[in-house]
Amino acid sequence: MSGSIFRQIGEIYHDTGDPYTLEATIRKFQEVLDLALGDPNNPTISFTDQCLREMKDLDAAIVKYREAVDLPPTNHPDRASWLQGLAVIFGNRYQRLGDMKDLEAGVEKYQEAVDLTPADHPKRAAQLQGLAAAFGNRYQRSGDMNDMEAAMEKLQEAVDLTPADHPDRAARLQGLAAAFANRYQRLGDMTDLEAAVEKYQEAVDLTPADHPKRTYRLHGLAISFTNCYERLGDMKDLEAAVEKFQAVTNLTPAEHPERPYRLQDLATSFTYRYQRLGDMKDLEAAVEKYQEAVDLTPSDHPARATRLHGLAISFTDRYKRLGDMKDLEAAVEKSQEVVDLTPAGHPKRASWLQTLALTLKDRYQRLGDINDMEAAMEKSQEAVDLTPADHPDLASRLHVLATLFLDRYRRRRDMRDLDGAVEKFQEAMDRTPADHPDRACRLQGVATSLADRYTKLRDMKDLKTAVEKFQEVVNLTPADHPNRPSRLDDLAMSLTDRYQRLGDLNDLEAAVHKYQEAMDQTPTDHPDRTCRLQAIAAAFMARYKQLENPEDLQLIHTYYGDSFKTQAPSNPESSWRAALQWAFFSEDVQPVYSLTAYSVALDLLPDLLWMGHPILVRQDAIRRLHIGPAVSTATQSCIALSDLISAVQLFEQGLATTFQQILQLKPDFNLLPPDQAKELQRLSSALYNGTANNPGKVAYQRQELLHAIRKQPGLEHFLLRQPYQVLCHAAQEGPVVLLNSHPKGCDGIMIVNPVSDPVHVAFPNVTLHELGKHQSLLKQLLHCCGVRTHGESISTRLFGGQEGVSSTTIEEHFTYLLAWLWNNIAKPVYQVLASYEIHKGRLWWLPSGLFTGLPLHACPPTDKFIHSYTATLGLLLEAQAKKPLNKHNIGVVGVTHTGHPSANYLKGVKREVENIRSIVKDPTPECLIGEEATSSAVKDLLQKHSWVHLACHGVQDLVEPTKSRLLLYDGVLELETILRMSLSNAEDVFLAACQTAMGDAALANESFHLGGGFIAAGFQGAIGTLWSMNDEDGPLVAESVYSHLFRDGRHPHASDAAEALQLAVNKLKAQKVPYERWIPFIHMGI
Repeated sequence: MSGSIFRQIGEIYHDTGDPYTLEATIRKFQEVLDLALGDPNNPTISFTDQCLREMKDLDAAIVKYREAVDLPPTNHPDRASWLQGLAVIFGNRYQRLGDMKDLEAGVEKYQEAVDLTPADHPKRAAQLQGLAAAFGNRYQRSGDMNDMEAAMEKLQEAVDLTPADHPDRAARLQGLAAAFANRYQRLGDMTDLEAAVEKYQEAVDLTPADHPKRTYRLHGLAISFTNCYERLGDMKDLEAAVEKFQAVTNLTPAEHPERPYRLQDLATSFTYRYQRLGDMKDLEAAVEKYQEAVDLTPSDHPARATRLHGLAISFTDRYKRLGDMKDLEAAVEKSQEVVDLTPAGHPKRASWLQTLALTLKDRYQRLGDINDMEAAMEKSQEAVDLTPADHPDLASRLHVLATLFLDRYRRRRDMRDLDGAVEKFQEAMDRTPADHPDRACRLQGVATSLADRYTKLRDMKDLKTAVEKFQEVVNLTPADHPNRPSRLDDLAMSLTDRYQRLGDLNDLEAAVHKYQEAMDQTPTDHPDRTCRLQAIAAAFMARYKQLENPEDLQLIHTYYGDSFKTQAPSNPESSWRAALQWAFFSEDVQPVYSLTAYSVALDLLPDLLWMGHPILVRQDAIRRLHIGPAVSTATQSCIALSDLISAVQLFEQGLATTFQQILQLKPDFNLLPPDQAKELQRLSSALYNGTANNPGKVAYQRQELLHAIRKQPGLEHFLLRQPYQVLCHAAQEGPVVLLNSHPKGCDGIMIVNPVSDPVHVAFPNVTLHELGKHQSLLKQLLHCCGVRTHGESISTRLFGGQEGVSSTTIEEHFTYLLAWLWNNIAKPVYQVLASYEIHKGRLWWLPSGLFTGLPLHACPPTDKFIHSYTATLGLLLEAQAKKPLNKHNIGVVGVTHTGHPSANYLKGVKREVENIRSIVKDPTPECLIGEEATSSAVKDLLQKHSWVHLACHGVQDLVEPTKSRLLLYDGVLELETILRMSLSNAEDVFLAACQTAMGDAALANESFHLGGGFIAAGFQGAIGTLWSMNDEDGPLVAESVYSHLFRDGRHPHASDAAEALQLAVNKLKAQKVPYERWIPFIHMGI
């Protein structure tokens, strides 16, 4: 509040309201100024604001005063007064525009006026006060303690020169009080704060009740009471501050220039009272008053940043209380605006950087984007670096930095971050006096970091100290404090850790008691209630494992169940882990509850994989949170309970989540009322096309709109997970086999047709070990053949060969591999199909985990089935639902060489393109060959054509899968770009490129490869390869495929492509080519 304080140094007494104008003579103008300068350089209600409403008048006043100063002789008796007047107007213009040149000029003119004024002159005290105000403003801008001390010195001299009965004594005491308060805020010396309260009180006591300046002095006193509360935590001080701020604001007219300042400080006091007592009325009042203060402040006003900062804090408080993402996004936005408005040398910059760091930290904890974490770390470190070693706020800034080190440790498990957290928390505590109200918070930080270090290193000293400090924290926290529940939670957690280490049931009982107390003190609509319910459920779980009390068992399920009935969790990752913990426990004790637990876990995926994040961030979350293994475990649990319908639903919900989210951005808008359809289309398109300036905000707005849509009859399940009754229609053209790999067993689930229940297919001889072994065998064989698989150098070609390995040996191992796949996976599937009298036709594989990438399509010895793959049932349904086009056209891209240094010349491409031209006569294909195949031309071709053939190099990027790409003549076409394309005319794509159907092993369930990307973008089907194909085979396969599709002059259908590919591959096999040449070709989609 120091800005409010220094504004009060040197109040101008000008209550005449006499409308003198600048066109009057200098002498007349001076008369007006003399009325105003009982107290010079008033930045609060300035002479300018009263008589010079327009900036042009203010500029003109400076010109007139310069003339008054410069034209007469330097020894003119009025020169000091004119210099004083010029200083006043420079100060006013600085307050309005914030230009440092005006501030420096004001200091200079005041100093010159004081130097010209004898020590016993009656105007000297007023001039000293004005000079002090100018020094104070410069301190506010630069943070230079020399300015602070100079201001104090001049103010004290002004007060000493003013008799006890002088009418200006109250004003000068007010200025001196403000200076003491500012020095306290900078150095933290309680004697300064006590002096500020004393001087303000004396100023108020000297001021009559009806005096126009009484509100200013009450306002300063209220600020000092607030500072006392901040330092000592005494509620009497805070209540006194609120009372006085409210009185001052009530006495301030709506149009008064001081109103925004007073609203700002009233809002701050409401914020403090909310943070202490937790009363929502105070929080809403704080938001309202801050918003009003901001609305009354011009966009270029120097005080705007301060008001926006307060508003940001109130939005953060409301987010933490209600969990509304809209408030969090507003807090981040306002905090960033505040920092952007603040020059690098501004003394408030450190404070505002800290607030920005905290809002980014909150968003990281909600959405899990590591970029928010890193940005928060950067801002927090800058705030610490900008804070002098003797500054009282350094402890607070070190504490915030420590919490970020701890969060980053929990994310990355780097001991350097944990050590940094322990060190910074300890330093922050050491800098906090024993009687400081924030002492409990600082102790809590130290204890939390020690508890984390115990978990990592298992040193009992850390655990013992953590328990002691958590207990001290609770003891220091008043019973009605809103932070008491979180502190009880921490104590309970450390007691639980000690129970698990030492086995003392007293610790566990104490933990249960603390958890219960914390939950009882948490309002039912509080975002933290979710984690409190989960924490006490985990405590009862620990007690049940020890005592096997049936009542505890029921409480476990009740508390976990209730925790997922609340609003969206404030920490989705924590809720995800809690749901899995509940599921794993239930599997061993009461398996029927495990399905509920897995279901609520997977329902958290939209929050864990926030659509406002870049795809790369979402993929990191999939790996880090082990979503794939969790889906596999959930599916296996359903199979064990013979609930295959739930198994299909959960399996589908957790597969290819990125592609499923893309489909959600392209729903059937015709189902919605026109206004909602238009808005949903706008928001979805901004996310789909990547055009949103603030994707997080757009994603939130879309989520809120979906909530509103689902409240309407008939739309309750719009864009929610699909039930089996919908998913089963993926088998309308043929059976679909879902493959699940898990340590407890590897199984198949077959959807035979849309009217039958799913069927379990047992694979008794298939284990994770066996699947891994055969995956490794396949990679070794391909390496021996010189075949480039994903992640290897692009220059490795198919027939590089390997010394010492015979073709006979390679053929024998391929034969063994295919036989194993047939006998243990495909044959059991065929046996189930035979039991339904199904012996031929279409067959779709939907693999997951270690099943992914195995050539199941190639293993049957003889085959009447036409094999295809799909990433999810939803993608297959989407492709099937697309209406066939009346008119077909085909686009062909052939790139023989690129600028890529390791991309070798593709000699077969020209022949491949010519073969297609010779086959497809109507319509004539559009071909882009060589240098014609630029990135922009290829994207344009994809938009126009229903059938596309791409003959070029392809690269799978294991580090950033979204950067997997096709190499074109002048650049690349990346998977992320493909996913953002809306290809409404697309039917089928032939990817005659390397490794277009091989994804990242760490994202096996995501099907994150080029072929899957084209289907997600709108193609109904795709032909691709599991690994690099032989250059000679491309033209042969393409000729065979297109000959079948366009046979007898007919127009092709996307559903014919799978059969066309199988016929082409059969021709390769008939030529006795090696296994590695015909196996990689696969079909995806319909």
